[in-house]
Amino acid sequence: MKKTITHPIIWLLTIIIFTATACKKLEENPSSVIVSSQFFKTQSDAISSVNAVYSSLNSDPNGDFPLYGRQLNLLVENASDNQIFSPSNTNPDVRALGVSTYIPSNSRIQKVWQQLYFGINKANIAIDNVPNVSADTVLKNRLVREAKFIRGLLYFNLVRLYGDVPLVLHEPKSVNIEDLLVKRSAIAAVYQQIIADLTDATSLPKNYGTADLGRATSGAAHSLLAKVYVTQKLWPKALTELNTIINGGYGYALFPNYKDVFQKATKNGIEHIFSVQFESNLGAKNVVQNLSQSFTSFNTGTFPIDVPANKSVYELFSPADTRRETTFYDSVYNAATGKYVVFKNAYTPYFNKFVDYTLSPLNTQAQSGVNYPVIRYADILLLYAEVVNNISGPNAEAYNAINKVRARAKIADLTPGLSADAFRDSVFLERRKEFIQEGHRWFDLVRQGGNIYVDALKKIPEKSAVSSKNILFPIPQTERELNTLLTQNPGYN
Repeated sequence: MKKTITHPIIWLLTIIIFTATACKKLEENPSSVIVSSQFFKTQSDAISSVNAVYSSLNSDPNGDFPLYGRQLNLLVENASDNQIFSPSNTNPDVRALGVSTYIPSNSRIQKVWQQLYFGINKANIAIDNVPNVSADTVLKNRLVREAKFIRGLLYFNLVRLYGDVPLVLHEPKSVNIEDLLVKRSAIAAVYQQIIADLTDATSLPKNYGTADLGRATSGAAHSLLAKVYVTQKLWPKALTELNTIINGGYGYALFPNYKDVFQKATKNGIEHIFSVQFESNLGAKNVVQNLSQSFTSFNTGTFPIDVPANKSVYELFSPADTRRETTFYDSVYNAATGKYVVFKNAYTPYFNKFVDYTLSPLNTQAQSGVNYPVIRYADILLLYAEVVNNISGPNAEAYNAINKVRARAKIADLTPGLSADAFRDSVFLERRKEFIQEGHRWFDLVRQGGNIYVDALKKIPEKSAVSSKNILFPIPQTERELNTLLTQNPGYN
C-alpha cells in the first residue's frame, strides 16, 4: 500500500501550494514557486482561501471519501452501539471499528486525523494571510472568523477523539523537518484555543443572503460553544450560550416534519444551524452515497455500507414515533416493476436518513445534494434540557425543551416527576433516537464518563472486546513514525 505523509505540519506545506494554485492558472516558471505571500493579494483571493477551508469538510485532497458524510461518521458510529460494518465489507480496518479491535495502524483512524489537520492547516493559512489582503475590512474580519469557526470545530473533533493533540495555529516558516515536529498539547490547552476561536466567531453575522447560505454564523458559533461547555461539564457557561441561541432572535425552530431535516428541498432551513454543504455534481464523494444504500440493484443480497448493530436499535422506537420511518427502511419501490422489493435478511432494517428519494433511478445517489447536518436546533433543545437538569434538576423548562422534540416525533410528553438521574437518562435516550447516523452517539456515550461507554457497547455481542482504552482512539502509527515527539494513548501498543 502506498504510504502517505500526513503529519499536520508537513500537510501544511502541501496546502500552501494547493491553496495558491487552486484559483489561479498555473504559469510555468522554473525559477520560482507560488507561495502564500504571492497568492494573497485581492479580495477574491481572500474569499477563495476561506472557501478552501470549507471544502476540507466535504472533500478530500486525495479523492477519498470526505470527512463529513463518511469518514468521521464511519469512525464514531461504527465505534458506538448504533451500528456495525456491512457484512459484505472486507476492509479489515472498517471491520475492526465495528468490533472494537482497532489498533494504531488502522487506516480509517489515520484518515480522520489527516483530514482534520488538513482542514486546520487550510484555516491557519487563511487566518494568517487574509488580514493582509487589500480588501474591505469588514469582509476580511468576517472571513477570518469563519476560518476560526471551522478551526474550532475541527480541533473540537480532534480533542474528543484523540485527547492531547498537537496544537498548530500558524503556517510554517521553515522547511526544516526538525522545526516542524510538534508535541501533543494538553487537553485543557486545546480547549482554551477552541473557546478563543469560537468566541471570536460569535461576532459573525446572524444570517447571509442566498449566495452565501451555508457559511458559519454567530448562531453556529454560540451553538458549538455550548457543545464545548457541555462536554467540559461547565453547565452555567453552557446555559448562557444555549439561552443566547434560543432567545437571541435567530429564528431557529424544529421542522414540523422530521423528514425535512434530511431533504434537499429543505436544506439550510429553520432547523439547520450549521450543515456541511453538498450539491449535485459537486465533485466530492457525496454524503448520501456514503452513508446509505448505494442502490446498485434491487438484489436483496446487496448490503448497504453500514447496518444497525442489531434489532434493538430499531426497537428503540415505538410504532407511533415518526422518526422510525425516516431513520430506517426495509423495502424499496422499483419503478420498473411498479412493486416494492422487501428486503428480508438478518441485516434489515437498513439506515434510511440520507437517501434522496427524488432521484431516479435510486442508484444515482452520487448526484444527490442532501446536506450533512452538523448542528441543528433539536440538538440545542436536548442540550438545554440536559444542562438545566444538571443545574436545577428536571424543572418545567427542562421538560418543555425535551417535549418539543418528542412532540415533533408524535410521541407523548415525558412523564413528569422523574428524578434528576432518570431525566438525564431520558435525555440521552432521546438524543440517541433523534441523531442516529448523525455522528453524535459515540461522543454522547464517552462524555458521560465512568463505564457508560463500555457498558453500552458490551450489550452488543460483536463489540465484547471493548475496554476503557476505547474512550480515546489511538494516535495513528504513521504519525508517530513521522513525528517521534508524539506519545501514544494508554492501552495501545
